Amino acid sequence: IRIALTKGRLESKTIDMLERLGYDCTNARKKGRKLIMPIGNGEIEVVLAKAADVVTYVESGVCDMGVVGKDTIMEKGGTFYEVADLGFGSMALTKRSLYCFHNLTIASKYVNVAKNFFEQKSMDVDIVKIEGSVELAPVLGLADAIVDIVETGTTLKENGLVVAEDVCPVSARLIVNI
Repeated sequence: IRIALTKGRLESKTIDMLERLGYDCTNARKKGRKLIMPIGNGEIEVVLAKAADVVTYVESGVCDMGVVGKDTIMEKGGTFYEVADLGFGSMALTKRSLYCFHNLTIASKYVNVAKNFFEQKSMDVDIVKIEGSVELAPVLGLADAIVDIVETGTTLKENGLVVAEDVCPVSARLIVNI
């Protein structure tokens, strides 16, 4: 079985889960710069990838399953089965701003999610795609608000931002190819 994992927090939490299930994940813990490694007795192979690529690898069939955030599923979509909410990585997409009468500019990595959210509220907004630290956009005056994932809120607080509204809950999901 080949499992594609999103690098970073979801990677670490998934490896923790596999260890709790009894798999030896030493290779994954001491991976260095390796992107593919066996775990257990070699019956499972872990592939580390960026979130959007996890979906692509599962859809194409080169990986049997993947662990990816609901945010990526909502943004990218795809043809796969979402078989389980793994219950970790619990986060919320949020925005910062008071509703006002002028046309808002929203910065986000999640352009489609932001667009759908504001369309459901019948709000006409301009959306600016930011790949890195989205929190910079309102601080620098590029945007009035952001739509981003918040886990603890520390980065928001440290940059003078607050959560004004939850867009939706987001957690890690197990996906499998069709």
